[in-house]
Amino acid sequence: MSDTRQGPQPLDPAGSGQPAPSMAGLRCLVLGGGGFLGLNLCNRLAAAGAEVTCFSRSHIQSEVLDRRVARVTGQFADRLAIANAVERQDVVFHLIAGSIPESSNRDPSAELAAAPIATLHLLEICRSARIRKLVFSSSGGAIYGIPRAIPIPEQAPTDPISAYGIGKLMIEKSLHLYRHLHGIDYQILRIANPYGRFQLGTKHQGLIGSYIHRVLLGLPLEVWGTGEVVRDFLHVDDVSDAFLAAVSYDGPHKVLNVGSGRGLSVNQIIAELEVAFGRDRLPCIHKPSRAADVPANVLDTALIRSELDWQPRVALREGLISTIAWMRAHLAEIGAGAAAPHPAREG
Repeated sequence: MSDTRQGPQPLDPAGSGQPAPSMAGLRCLVLGGGGFLGLNLCNRLAAAGAEVTCFSRSHIQSEVLDRRVARVTGQFADRLAIANAVERQDVVFHLIAGSIPESSNRDPSAELAAAPIATLHLLEICRSARIRKLVFSSSGGAIYGIPRAIPIPEQAPTDPISAYGIGKLMIEKSLHLYRHLHGIDYQILRIANPYGRFQLGTKHQGLIGSYIHRVLLGLPLEVWGTGEVVRDFLHVDDVSDAFLAAVSYDGPHKVLNVGSGRGLSVNQIIAELEVAFGRDRLPCIHKPSRAADVPANVLDTALIRSELDWQPRVALREGLISTIAWMRAHLAEIGAGAAAPHPAREG
């Protein structure tokens, strides 16, 4: 296990153009800090004045993280490594996932034996360390399964059709159990389909990131089914804002949806990308529908807007253009797998 703090300051450590709430002196651990969501969150927390530790299973290049962020490498299943990382922390952000919805159904037993069990060990460690709060990154896209109505409120039935979604639900229930038994405070954020900087587009997770990557490489876009599957997309800066707002929230609602509240089909996203790239048409190849894909998923965000005074601020067109610019600038690094390790398994 290693802990380093050196490295140059990145050009945009905060990530968001919005002023960050002060978190001066708050000690925050980001588990899965080497992934897409984790890297953005670490930089955002550091910009807000928090003392941040990034826990990742792989080494992270120094220029990716704010120089004030401490880096620790280790495995989520390594209880000693986790215990050392959690010690003296105030807030723990749990962003570690098992896999992705499609691949999780190939081996459900492996999926459900990984992150959910390791999370139980984490909760025991957090109980002993007396942390103030645990914030969990759940899946607004996978946990509800096939919805009965759109948009989907937090009270909707949770019937996942992937082992990935079941694993997320198991972790949610474990958090509820440990609050009931031991008083551990927590907040669950059910996040829709985020996109933005550090999403590599090479790990078969993240439609927008994958599509931008393929366009930059001159490859056709892969469309599963007719392209009429509807999803809820939001920029990673808005997700980071929700994470920060969740830290100080002490209201009664332990589960909050985080999304744009607006549904767009895959075909509509392709049309938006054509505009963002300045292309008349992007070539596509169609493939059979996948069993793990629900036909539509759009989250009802009324609760988080009222409880946390949060709302998405980055418009889709603006977000696509900035993401294209970031990925174009880092295309060589992405091809070498250097920009960030394994974002499919680390948030």
